Formats: sequence, C-alpha cells, structure tokens
Amino acid sequence: MRQMRPFLAACLASLPLAAAAETPVLTVMTYDSFTTEWGPGPAVEKAFEEVCGCDLRFITGGDGAALLARLQLEGAATEADVVLGLDTNLTAQARASGLFAEHGIWENIALPVPYEDSLFLPYDWSWFAFVYDKSRTAMPPEDFRALGDSQLKIVIQDPRSSTPGLGLLMWVKAAYGDRAPEIWAGLADNILTVTPGWSEAYGLFLEGEADMVLSYSTSPAYHRIAEKDDSKDWAEFAEGHYLQIEVGGVLASSKQLNLAKDFLAFTQSPSFQSVIPETNWMYPASEIALPEGFETHRPAKSLLLSAEEALEARGPALAEWQSSLGQ
Repeated sequence: MRQMRPFLAACLASLPLAAAAETPVLTVMTYDSFTTEWGPGPAVEKAFEEVCGCDLRFITGGDGAALLARLQLEGAATEADVVLGLDTNLTAQARASGLFAEHGIWENIALPVPYEDSLFLPYDWSWFAFVYDKSRTAMPPEDFRALGDSQLKIVIQDPRSSTPGLGLLMWVKAAYGDRAPEIWAGLADNILTVTPGWSEAYGLFLEGEADMVLSYSTSPAYHRIAEKDDSKDWAEFAEGHYLQIEVGGVLASSKQLNLAKDFLAFTQSPSFQSVIPETNWMYPASEIALPEGFETHRPAKSLLLSAEEALEARGPALAEWQSSLGQ
C-alpha cells in the first residue's frame, strides 16, 4: 500500500487538469436524411462546434415518427440530449411522455400560421405534396378523388414510422373528415408500395418505379437548383395542402441541459437557418432570403390540425388507412 501512495497522489493531482481538458459532448437524435453528406448535418455540426466549445454528435433513429417511438422506449436512459425531427402531429404525444424540458426561446419564429409551444421549437416547415415528373405525367391530378380515379402509381410512407406518412393521414382527415375512408378506398389501387421512411420512397420515384411520390412542395427546388433539372414539380390539390412544421426539443434527462438549450437556440440563428433551404429543402423558420429558384408558387389553401386535434385524430385515421389498404 505504501508503494501505491505516490502513484495515487499523482493520479489525484491530475484529475482537475483532465476534467478541464475534457470536451463536453452534445448528442442530437435526428432522422437519417438530416445527417447525410448532402443534408444539413455536416454544416450544422461545423457551425455549432465553432461557437460551443463542444463535440456535437448526431445519432439517427429512422424517420421522424420512429424518433419518438425510440425515445419513449429508452425513456430517461436515452443518450440523446436534443431531438430534431418531430412535427406538430407528434408533439402532443411527445409532451405527454414527460421526457422534454422547456426551451425558453420565443424569438425569430416565422411561420405561415401562429405558433407557440414551450417544449418544441420549429426549425423548418413546408407543405406535403405529391411530386411528379413532368416528362412522364403531363396532366397531374387536381385533387385526391382525381388521383384515386387515375391509373397513376404512387409511393407513400408508413404513418407508424414516418412523419410524411402520418402527415398524409392528417391531410386526408383534415380535408375530408368522416369521408376520409372513401378517399383511401379510391387510393388503394394506386399505391404501389408503402415504405418505412421518406428516403426509400423518394428513391423509388427517382428510379422510375412510381409516377408520383408523397413528399413536399419544396422538393422540386432540389432538382432545379442542385441538378439544374426542371422536370420535377408538385401537384396542387384543390382541397389544400397540409403543413408540416418540424421541431426540436431538449430532453429533460440531458446531462448537458444548458448546452442542449444553447443548441436549440442555435437552430434559430442565421448559421443554422441559412443552411436549411439548400440542404433540407424546406422553408426556414426565420425570415431569411430564399435562394433564387427555390420557390415557384405556394398552395392557395393551407391545412393544419392543432397538436391536440392531431393526437385525437391519429387513432381513427390510422384504423381507416389500415382497413382500406389491408396494412
């Protein structure tokens, strides 16, 4: 024991220095496409690390709806400090989980509808829409009924794992209410397949496997700007288009709570918001100039259920979808 004392003393003396030198790690859980080399993740990581004195680490959990399911399974034991990629169709359920802390941030929120939520902060938004190739589909349908009556093949996402898939359920429900089962019955033979997430569905569309894909009104901007390809467009529906507002939240169990709140505040900054249009291909949640060619037109009518209405409608809408499609 006497021989160990000098060694222990040296170790103990070095502890404050080691602690001071340790870089805090902030873990952000998000959907798969956010972290790809063409997504916002790399630029966001670089920009935040320049100001935070920390190591920003992303972990992915599938598509948006799968994130909440994973967080509810992991509970307070989750390694995530922040989640990015829930939307307002999920926030009432997320609030009820008790897993999230208040963010205390209210500045720079610029959305097409009023928004206020003490737990979840918007960072981007767009309208759900069916995207098509103008060289293959000269006359796109003008509403859901016309789509159901057509011979067009579409790809959609599973509402149990994907926020676009859930958004489509809410879109049909908001537009048709009790008549939603009629719409799903009409669409059943148009649906080529249902994918777990957005990336798989959009990939099938680009490969020519389907005529249309459930995506966003802003998706064609990618092809126009990044690929100099004007062949993709979105079909405007007479019923209106459902809004998706993507949000971030801080996990109450975070061991880096102040740093997590700093990151959420950072999502409202020009350094974060300016990256969104040309990487996530969504509208930024603050007032910044959009890239040339980003926008051609906007839907004449917006649809959106409140978080509480979406939670109430989700079960019945999912049952209608499953019944019509045999899922």
